[in-house]
Amino acid sequence: MGFRNRRQFLEESMLAAASAAAVGTPAISYGFEDQSSSPNEKLGVAVVGVRGRGGSHIGAFAGRKDTEILYICDADRDVGARRAAEVGKRQGGNVPKFEEDIRKVLEDNRVDIVSIATPNHWHALGAIWSMQAGKDVYVEKPVSHNVSEGRRIVEAARKYNRICQTGTQSRSNPGMIELVKFVQSGKIGDVTVARGLCYKRRNSIGTRGKYAAPASVNYDLWLGPAPNKNHVSRPQFHYDWHWQWDYGNGDLGNQGIHQMDIARWGLGVDRFAVSTLSYGGRFSYVDAGDTANTQVVSHGYGKKSLIFEVRGLETSAYKGAKIGVIFEGSEGYAVCPSYNSGSAFDKDGNLLKTFSGNGNHFDNFIQAVRARDHKILNADIEEGHLSSALCHLGNISLRTGGPLNIEKAEKSLKAHRSQDDVQDTFNRTLAHAKSNKSDFATTPFQFGSLLEINPEDESIVGNETASYQLSREYRKPFEVPAAGQV
Repeated sequence: MGFRNRRQFLEESMLAAASAAAVGTPAISYGFEDQSSSPNEKLGVAVVGVRGRGGSHIGAFAGRKDTEILYICDADRDVGARRAAEVGKRQGGNVPKFEEDIRKVLEDNRVDIVSIATPNHWHALGAIWSMQAGKDVYVEKPVSHNVSEGRRIVEAARKYNRICQTGTQSRSNPGMIELVKFVQSGKIGDVTVARGLCYKRRNSIGTRGKYAAPASVNYDLWLGPAPNKNHVSRPQFHYDWHWQWDYGNGDLGNQGIHQMDIARWGLGVDRFAVSTLSYGGRFSYVDAGDTANTQVVSHGYGKKSLIFEVRGLETSAYKGAKIGVIFEGSEGYAVCPSYNSGSAFDKDGNLLKTFSGNGNHFDNFIQAVRARDHKILNADIEEGHLSSALCHLGNISLRTGGPLNIEKAEKSLKAHRSQDDVQDTFNRTLAHAKSNKSDFATTPFQFGSLLEINPEDESIVGNETASYQLSREYRKPFEVPAAGQV
């Protein structure tokens, strides 16, 4: 069925649901169990970026009765062609078309949904272009490569009335939903600190040098908005881009964004902090990576604080978690060591309650698409923007600081508006680095700028260098629109 007819079907479904609600009849629910098998109701999907996380997107959409993957889009033609063949088998012989360039995909009116799992530097532009072309979007975390990009995606979603889901799937997991409700109910007292953890061992990515991109990669399209430096500086082309600033955001934006989002969600804060401070470095090895492998980010919210710790070197767990979130309350604490589970304890460490349960984040997205209501989304793009921006602000603080000076560092820690025991966190980080035999003369300890932030307009106050990093220079014609120009 053509795009216009499918869109008409969606609009009529939304009206039917509203009418049913008005007369007291339960509204139509488009959950996973309610998938239509009618070909007239199928939504056309394009999956963009299919080597890594994109495989999960393929599994979600190719496995449904009410969606069909029409396009596989990837800058690596070998990866893309292989994925297209795999999808064809799953879709009973309906092989999606492979395209290198997302712009060609967006010209096809049969495409209703664009699902984006590219490297981070492509997330915002891919999402904005797609919504400008009339598509709904599922975009992986972090939704942006810098702070400004995230707000621009929100603007586009609202301007073009598009549904845009963020790929932080914990928001759809019943176990995590119930744990957050428990934390916010006051059952562990007044929760003033949420601590995200990303204790994930990361090794060197190899010597910085001049390497060629794989022959199967359209390097110009892969770069997109990023600067062209005429060569690849890391030995492994795929995945290791996470640790270079031009394309990735370190483990804050890779693994840590999931825990950053849960921490912010549980703390109940829906805006930027009033101050942000970060410190750390890339310790114990010198390689092609730029981002920190050891980092603390502290966001001050007045009476509440959100602390995040990245440890890429050998370390023990903290309160039973390595990759997770800890909510610290006046009467107890809660620990979330996974995407979908956790436990709450009293002040003496006695177990109060456990939580667990998986959900279906893609199903939630399809439900919102069919209802034409972004409020149905468990992780609307604005939620994705706020959590992603907290990661970016931490990196901005770190990158605009300087070599560690203990006296200056302690002054900044005292000035920072945070409820966390900032000195204890700082001391633990120093001890961790030293336990891994980090030589700060070889791999420096960077103490970041204390950023004063205006949450109302999402700006950094009185720091021109830091403010410049809220956005970036874009390579033509891959330019993310400026404010008000989406």
